Amino acid sequence: MTPSAESSRLAAADAGTQDWRLWGPYLAGRQWGTVREDYSADGDAWAYLPFDDSHRRAYRWGEDGIAGLTDAHGFLALALALWNGRDDRLKERYFGLTNGQGNHGEDVKEYWWHIDATPTHSYAETLYRYPQGAFPYAALLAESARRGREVAEFELADTGILDGDRFFDVRVVHAKAAPDDICVEIQATNEGPDAAPLHLVPQLWFRNTWAWGRDDRIPSLRLTSGPGEAVAIEAHHDFLGDLRLEVDDPEARALFCDNETDSVALFGTESNRTPWPKDGVGRAIVDGDEHMVNPAGTGTKAGIHRVWEAVAPGETVRLRLRLRPASATGPAFAGSVDPRGSSDAGDGGGGGDRDGFEEVVTRRREEAEAFYAEVLPDYVDDVDRVVARRAFAGLLWCK
Repeated sequence: MTPSAESSRLAAADAGTQDWRLWGPYLAGRQWGTVREDYSADGDAWAYLPFDDSHRRAYRWGEDGIAGLTDAHGFLALALALWNGRDDRLKERYFGLTNGQGNHGEDVKEYWWHIDATPTHSYAETLYRYPQGAFPYAALLAESARRGREVAEFELADTGILDGDRFFDVRVVHAKAAPDDICVEIQATNEGPDAAPLHLVPQLWFRNTWAWGRDDRIPSLRLTSGPGEAVAIEAHHDFLGDLRLEVDDPEARALFCDNETDSVALFGTESNRTPWPKDGVGRAIVDGDEHMVNPAGTGTKAGIHRVWEAVAPGETVRLRLRLRPASATGPAFAGSVDPRGSSDAGDGGGGGDRDGFEEVVTRRREEAEAFYAEVLPDYVDDVDRVVARRAFAGLLWCK
């Protein structure tokens, strides 16, 4: 029996001939409040870096984001952020209660579902539910503090924020054309009865490895343009090399700042290490204050900002991105143009320049089906197959 394309990729990764595991969904959903980011005298990680500081404070050992991916070393991250026009901050990471805030301990107050994933992360799909009203941070904190251990947890749906289906279901797909060539598709559907605004703000940033006195090399992001005057971002890192994030939407703009702590806002210092600290993108979008985004179009953190003023009920909007080597010459989003003819990248090979975006996504989805048909025994019924696929997806997304 001929092995599936995904099995061939696994064999190539295990043999060390192709690093299909270099990029994957290794990005934490929540890095704030972990012992890795705790430098306190009393060892209270929750208090040292709480959720309210997370959008202004640079992490040292990891990063976090929604439906994100990063390299295996955690140097460069790409993740979803959103704004509904009502929240007091960008939705960049999952909100939750700390151990002392929840009546049953630590508890994330968000909804997301891991739909699919393959072991080499050649294909991955997840769904995030984003309310259209202002996220009820204060209500979740107050009611959870009021309840005792004998009472059920107070969940996001209990606040009424999702009543009438007033939310966006946001589906994110990752599909690799090659080990270092990743297609990302974001689709957001208005499930509610009324038109609603939506800002999609996928963000690309480097983990801050330079501010701690051990490595003074600073990577860089730089604004450039792609086909049709759509924005693109060039990234340079001494280990990862030169990469390029391309955007398939001429109406999107790019905002740049640095992944540095906003010490002025947090601690009342006289100045920051940079005029454009970590929360610069969020302040520009949410507060309309662009004095903390770099007008030169450079930095170590960038947000792709695409606005829909009114997404109709049932309407789905889409944003496509492609992260690949800067040396790639083929079209990022068009069909195949390679004069040598298309090649099945499922053989464990590359083919990044040969593969159009839609072809890559479709092929990897089909190959995921073939892989799990190979893995799951024939006697497993359809219901149990769905359960198993979702379970595997959760394990792979969270590894």
